[in-house]
Amino acid sequence: MMKRNNWLKIATLSPLWLVSSLSLATGQAADSVAPEAASGTQKKTLAHAQEFMVATANPVATKAGYDILKAGGSAIDALVAVQMTLGLVEPQSSGLGGGAFAVYYNASAKKLTTFDGRETAPLEATPELFQDKNGKPLSFYTAVVGGRSVGTPGTVKLMGELHNRYGKLPWKDLLAPAEALAKNGFMVSPRLSSSIEKSQERLARYPDTKAYFFNGDGSPRAAGSVLKNPEYAKTLNLLAKEGSDVFYYGQIAKDIADKVRNIEDNPGVLSIDDFATYQVKERAPVCLPYKQYDICGMGPPSSGALTVGQILGITQEFDLANMGAHSAQAWQIIGDASRLAFADRGRYMADTDYVPMPQGLLDKAYLKARAQLITQGKALEKVAPGEPAWNHPIALADDIAIEFPSTSHISIVDKEGNAVSITTTIESGFGSNVMSHGFLLNNELTDFSFKSHQDGYPIANRLEPGKRPRSSMSPTIVMKDSQPYLVVGSPGGSRIIGYVAKTLIAHIEWGMDIQQAISLPNMVNRFGTYDLEKGTSAESFEKPLTDMGFKVSIRDLNSGIQGIVVNTGELLGGADTRREGLVLGD
Repeated sequence: MMKRNNWLKIATLSPLWLVSSLSLATGQAADSVAPEAASGTQKKTLAHAQEFMVATANPVATKAGYDILKAGGSAIDALVAVQMTLGLVEPQSSGLGGGAFAVYYNASAKKLTTFDGRETAPLEATPELFQDKNGKPLSFYTAVVGGRSVGTPGTVKLMGELHNRYGKLPWKDLLAPAEALAKNGFMVSPRLSSSIEKSQERLARYPDTKAYFFNGDGSPRAAGSVLKNPEYAKTLNLLAKEGSDVFYYGQIAKDIADKVRNIEDNPGVLSIDDFATYQVKERAPVCLPYKQYDICGMGPPSSGALTVGQILGITQEFDLANMGAHSAQAWQIIGDASRLAFADRGRYMADTDYVPMPQGLLDKAYLKARAQLITQGKALEKVAPGEPAWNHPIALADDIAIEFPSTSHISIVDKEGNAVSITTTIESGFGSNVMSHGFLLNNELTDFSFKSHQDGYPIANRLEPGKRPRSSMSPTIVMKDSQPYLVVGSPGGSRIIGYVAKTLIAHIEWGMDIQQAISLPNMVNRFGTYDLEKGTSAESFEKPLTDMGFKVSIRDLNSGIQGIVVNTGELLGGADTRREGLVLGD
């Protein structure tokens, strides 16, 4: 193991904001160089540790989690500290006003489980919430900005319940680092500054949001500037004293509901009853056998584990290992497998507390039959949902929901062997753009289909009171011999599924270490167009994929993959520099 504090030498090569923010941090560096970094990012190296490790999208949040683990805290203790910090330093992606999915391995019980902290539709919501008076769907940003898109937040309840079950350190100690940062100020990161600049028009719509994210002259907060959030500090102080329930039964809930309902230009229907009735749900993990592994993740209302599982189950019928990462034919197979999986996703996947779903989506024979639709070297001309085994089938129409690429991912392993993979979000960048008590409120309701029916058939992911919108968040724990082997996930809207599948294939099939797998250029196909990551070697696939019949788009693909491999006596970590990621461990 390398000497402690060596990682700080690496940090000194990074921008001033990072060094200043971590000036008193301790941790550990890495020692092997990844083959390629995305355009505009720094190359990352594989991190090594022996006892514990934390990987997040922001160095300040990683440091908060590291300190908790160093103090003897559990993986869940570290998670709470990380999430509260991310809500402050990366507010465009997640926070107290959002929701999350967690996959958790309890080492003492030798049990893998998942927790659903997804937002819910208000009890007063109707399927017509995102339609005009003529029944026509609203444009996305007309629906997003304001109160209409806000669902009942689940993140605080999730953090509280996880800590009650699996925490070791006092709750108040876990909130203290973020509270101090909010009071004293933190350095605005380049990513946050850039996000503010790109969202100026929407962020400036409401006075309190504008006052927080912009200077007095109207200019966006610059990278490296110090930003204080006294309202957030007060909220954390109250949560520290009273516990997570105060968020749902006290003044915070009342103020959020009042604000959402009284926004003049785009009011919503959230009420204090929605807060009082909100529940975190423990659900069984969804797993796919894959070689010597079990790829396990979050089931509905997430489409993540099912769709990642379908992609891997279909591609498993081909010899990707021998084709290699530089084979256009390998990427053709991955792309068409993804298109087939997304077709099933759009037809069948939604909140199963409200909508029945086929049981056979991961059946080996079904996936083999789907794989037989793929012709090597030639893109599929047409893609349609399949007909998996289903005990009580109903006719459904295909979904048309939009899912934007914000969100954040956290991977943690503690010294007892507990592991958590959690993807956390307020949906699109800066959520609804509405602030309350120092944090932004989500726009998760726009993850529902704006239409409730198509051609006379209901859409599974239609909006209904109390329902949880379908998500692509794919927190994953790969199991080997009934033990965690890999803890991984990513932000990125519906492209999350492709980012996670790419990382798993690169690591398992192509033998890349976890940092190399994360840094491998992104190539994603969901609905027919093959997206290739701009400024990387992925661009070299444009012609061969076009020749195979794909429509190709070269664009930024800003994943935020964080991964930890659990080897015997060693932890190996990787972080995605596309989002300022950092791994620390001892």
